[in-house]
Amino acid sequence: MSTTTVTNPSALLPLELIDKCIGSRIHIIMKNDKEIVGTLLGFDDFVNMVLEDVIEYESTPEGRRVTKLDQILLNGNNITMMVPGGEMPDN
Repeated sequence: MSTTTVTNPSALLPLELIDKCIGSRIHIIMKNDKEIVGTLLGFDDFVNMVLEDVIEYESTPEGRRVTKLDQILLNGNNITMMVPGGEMPDN
């Protein structure tokens, strides 16, 4: 008896989806209540990322702190969620 496995050719693996985001904006939510929006330049198998034109949003007791950075290396171990093409609201 033979079995046939049918796979969905449009299904993407997580690293394939991240690879498709290179060169575009990405919104990243970190474990430490920081959120980062930047242009993805590259990443490795551990999802460590290089981002440029970065805006970091941090919630503090005094309110939301916004920091602009030219380029960062982000440790993939601290990422909770990524949203391709995401932007932070201006409120």
